[in-house]
Amino acid sequence: MKITNVDVMALEKDMGCGGSRPIIVKIYTDEGIYGIGEAGIAIACGSRGAFEVLKDFAPMIMGMDPLAHEVIWEKLFKCSFWAQGNGAVMMSAISAIDTALWDIKGKAANMPLYQLLGGKQREKLRTYASQLQFGWGVDSFNPADALSDPKQYAEAALKAKEQGYTAIKINFLRFDRNGKILTHLDTTSHLSRETMKTAEARIKAVRDAVGPDMDILIENHAMTDANTAIQFAKMAEPYDIMFLEEGCTPLNPSVMRKIAEHTSIPLATGERTYTRYGFLPFMENHSLSLIQPDIGNCGGITEAKKICDLAYLFDVGAQMHVCSSPISVVIALHLEAAIPNFILHEHHIANTTSGTIRECKYDYQPENGYFSVPDLPGIGQDLSDWAIEHAEIVKF
Repeated sequence: MKITNVDVMALEKDMGCGGSRPIIVKIYTDEGIYGIGEAGIAIACGSRGAFEVLKDFAPMIMGMDPLAHEVIWEKLFKCSFWAQGNGAVMMSAISAIDTALWDIKGKAANMPLYQLLGGKQREKLRTYASQLQFGWGVDSFNPADALSDPKQYAEAALKAKEQGYTAIKINFLRFDRNGKILTHLDTTSHLSRETMKTAEARIKAVRDAVGPDMDILIENHAMTDANTAIQFAKMAEPYDIMFLEEGCTPLNPSVMRKIAEHTSIPLATGERTYTRYGFLPFMENHSLSLIQPDIGNCGGITEAKKICDLAYLFDVGAQMHVCSSPISVVIALHLEAAIPNFILHEHHIANTTSGTIRECKYDYQPENGYFSVPDLPGIGQDLSDWAIEHAEIVKF
């Protein structure tokens, strides 16, 4: 089997889901099988960078055997020069191609991806509702629609609970008391009394509303540094928090270790960490209890599996970061079903909205807080006719 053609696609930008623009690669073979993959940097900025790098990568894989995913991965990583320095744009392009190759491999074998990864460790995957600071059960979200009052946070949490979720994740610091988005906090090294009071009122309202049996994950998006993360965590500890995510930037693992030494809340990070090389220092300093690699930017399925296996050696749990198109949902489910150290699956609010759902052929949603894994060959997902008709496509 040989790779014959490659399509690089930029889907239509969805303003109803925070302005995301998924970047997709579609790889064709001489046996009539094709596979799709996604560069997982659709949100904020950077997607056009991945689009351009994929245009550079496409000629490099032409004529190669698509089943030789390790060979292609090494070629892109080593021969692209810049990928060995790690980074979101280069690694997201490699990730998209790698995922498309696994899709081809599954279709050629007539097997779902999880089977190729070693089989299912579990039939259903516990799922948490993610990013409730934008609400829940809404069909679009933007900073202008953010929640401000603690009662609104409680109401969003109750909606998720009524749908059967037993875990939720919220950023309690992203918006000030008036609902204005904060790109950074008021000070470094110390949070103001107003910021602390606003955040605690929201946490308390949520905990009081959902009761003691709901797991609460706190999303910080690296808005805090070590000192403010510790200050914030000490305030949050009495509310029985399951994980504190991205308490600081992931660029200095020793800073994460400092936070871990000063709080009883387990720490998580990973969506902006790439390859085994990026995760290894966190494993060696024992600062994390949960890793959250994004298959769409950490190096694809090939690398994400190795990252999860690395974490398993250190008794660290794993979940995939899921924040892009419905492609990101299915590939996460397949890998999470196959690894022994899975904890829970992220169901981002974007993946509940019509703007995201229309991008792909199949709409996979959890039932009573649990996901099942698709049984179709390959990754079990494809682009919708609508997405293709509205995409910018460069063909090779």
